[in-house]
Amino acid sequence: MTSPLLYALDPVLWVREALHFDPDPWQARVLESPNNLLLNVCRQAGKSTTCGALALHRAVFYPHSLILLLSPSIRQSSELYRKITDFMEQLENPPKLEEDNKLSCAFSGTGSRIVSLPGTEKTVRGFSGVDLILLDEAARIPDELHHATRPMLAVSGGRMVMLTTPFGRRGVFFEQYVNGGIEEWERIEVPASKCPRISPAFLEEERKALGDWWYSQEYECQFRQTMDSVFNFDDIHAALSDEVAPLFTPVHPYKATDVLSDDIKPVFLIGGKQ
Repeated sequence: MTSPLLYALDPVLWVREALHFDPDPWQARVLESPNNLLLNVCRQAGKSTTCGALALHRAVFYPHSLILLLSPSIRQSSELYRKITDFMEQLENPPKLEEDNKLSCAFSGTGSRIVSLPGTEKTVRGFSGVDLILLDEAARIPDELHHATRPMLAVSGGRMVMLTTPFGRRGVFFEQYVNGGIEEWERIEVPASKCPRISPAFLEEERKALGDWWYSQEYECQFRQTMDSVFNFDDIHAALSDEVAPLFTPVHPYKATDVLSDDIKPVFLIGGKQ
């Protein structure tokens, strides 16, 4: 019988033997990584399943862990939570729970908690000392949700995992994936062509049915220009340059004379009068 210590140190071994889940190489990388993760993974490749196993491993082997599951809606968060509870049922000795409902649970043995929440910043501000945050469908969450969750990791030194398929060239996930710090995030990209459970014949049918814009995002992990955009994203960024000096000197709101010559007096209008 494998020792609990070895399972704690080797989550891939644990999911294989205890959860009967044989991870793909990229899934094993997710389970082994100690870093914050950006998972740009196609539909039906197993990203939610992988993160469910990751969350359960944390709760079982790291006492007093607090794990939050967030997504754009409570339905989506509860689906991720359900994957965790399904894994629990596969354990030979399932953990005893002192709290157990459709949205959260607390482990009586380790004192760990797993809580699923809807993706609004108002619902998450009461949590602190979080050890693991899973942001599902991260390309569709509001930016303010991401901003509200980051401070929860400041004291605990916890991790954030953002998992999604792309949805346009906008939002926090896109900005972090394309422009975020290399040291802050580990990026993992898995297009459908790299998933052995998705057949080429199925993908060809999907390409015909969805069209290029949807297919390239859902299955090829590409960030595409939103269809309602007036200006092309690449054209806008191509027009920007740090080498060009500003046309006007920045003006302090209370020092309008900063950019005026000595013989020009500023005019201030208060209540429509000079």
